[in-house]
Amino acid sequence: MLAGSAATLLLGFAAPYASADSGPSAASREAAHDVASAPGTLDTLSRFFAREGAVSKAAADPRVAGEAVPVRYLSPDFVAGKKGAPIARVEFLASKAVSSDGQEASLWTVKQGGSWEVVNIATGDDETHYARVGADKLPGGTVFHEPQINAWYVQGRGRVLPLDADAVRAVGRGGVSVAAYQRRVRDAYADKLPGSAYAESGKAGGFAPKERAGEPPAAPAPAPAPASASASADGPVTVASSVAGAGALLALGLSGAAVLRRRVRQRG
Repeated sequence: MLAGSAATLLLGFAAPYASADSGPSAASREAAHDVASAPGTLDTLSRFFAREGAVSKAAADPRVAGEAVPVRYLSPDFVAGKKGAPIARVEFLASKAVSSDGQEASLWTVKQGGSWEVVNIATGDDETHYARVGADKLPGGTVFHEPQINAWYVQGRGRVLPLDADAVRAVGRGGVSVAAYQRRVRDAYADKLPGSAYAESGKAGGFAPKERAGEPPAAPAPAPAPASASASADGPVTVASSVAGAGALLALGLSGAAVLRRRVRQRG
């Protein structure tokens, strides 16, 4: 998904060795699930699943399966080596949607003005899939995404363990210590953090998704919005942080509509 512009960190939200945030409350997860399964969302999902003619809009009959899960991205503060910073932080909640013909999609939900809204629909179920894989591999660990290389990990007990092929290439099958992982991401991204010369040059505008075979390259994403100055008790699951944390989403705070997006999955 995000290899082509690996230099730009989706950083701008909130490591090295603190435990992860507690994540959204049960009430917030329920609210995110409710909006993901609302009639308007299901109608949009019907169009999404029918977009290539695999199934008709009328026959798509989408449903939301399971609970909404928090999705964490690599933290810029961790990359920078700030004391006490968690390795990742929650950027959005994800819900898995399934169509009548078995297609799967991930609904990304964030909080806007006190209410939860779906701001992106992506093919596949990576977010909920790796939440399950990480829980199985390291119960109680923190599952997070390094979107710069599209890698998924679980962190706990002082280790960062890989959950997919991209992560294995980055840290090996046995994983690495948190300290070693921090050194790796610092070396890769520290000179590209917000405020760096790289960012000031205009190159840190987000990522374009990896192109699919036979499709034209996607347009680069606009520069991420600044992170919200305030955060709820549930953590920074806001439009600002989500836009910064997923550069390929386009200007969600401006459009207010779901962005339909495809991606390539490389599971190991």
